Amino acid sequence: MPTKGFDTLIAGLHGLGGQRVWSLMISLFGDLAQAPKQHIDGPLLSAIMQGLRVKPEAARVALHRLRNDGWIISQKVGRISRHSLTDKGRAECIAANPRIYADPALSTGRWNLVLTEDTSAEQIAEMTQRGFAPLVPRVFVGPPDSDAPQGALVLSADHAPSWLRKQIAPQIHQTGYENLLVAISSVKPDLPAPEDMDAIDIAVLRCLVVHNWRRLVLKHPELPAPLVDPDGASHQCHLLVADLLARYPRPELSAIKRCHSAA
Repeated sequence: MPTKGFDTLIAGLHGLGGQRVWSLMISLFGDLAQAPKQHIDGPLLSAIMQGLRVKPEAARVALHRLRNDGWIISQKVGRISRHSLTDKGRAECIAANPRIYADPALSTGRWNLVLTEDTSAEQIAEMTQRGFAPLVPRVFVGPPDSDAPQGALVLSADHAPSWLRKQIAPQIHQTGYENLLVAISSVKPDLPAPEDMDAIDIAVLRCLVVHNWRRLVLKHPELPAPLVDPDGASHQCHLLVADLLARYPRPELSAIKRCHSAA
């Protein structure tokens, strides 16, 4: 379990909400044990979940759900259960990696503005599926390689005025990004140096950061870099998330196991 005092330090990350146990567990496996043949033994998983403030019965229910949904496979090895991602679970995590672990550096590039004939909810859902974000009714923005629907008016540009970037920002879960930005900004200055933290602490910290970031970025299409407000909450969040994940590298499962055995 996490070092005494560390749980209090990261309380802000725990308190963000949206901590469904099965989803939190996906974030954990996706960050720590995504590679083929990687697994997390039951006692080790229990220790990490305890650090994530998940009760044993809730963890068991989440594992049961993920097994039924084809995300996790559990095998008995002696008296210990060994849990790992299925091929389906691994494929889903790999598909999400480019968004979760993206480089936050902004660059230039082209983007498209699309005007559609239809204003229905079905049209908005279809445009979101195609990778476009809504701007105002019937108007969407997205990357140049996104497939606009037949009959739509498509305009291409290579820059965006600041007012447009600020107008787009509320469309992408701004409140969630603002809350995460406050939580990470409050935690970061007081975090110990990586060499002063044990592997379980780092695993818990990374899981909370990845999970809270993941549940925001995967809810909306990715905006082309010219449309991202560099001073907005989403980009400032991205900078902090990338910095924390780089500062506290993913611990090896063997190191977490040694840490747990020594506790």
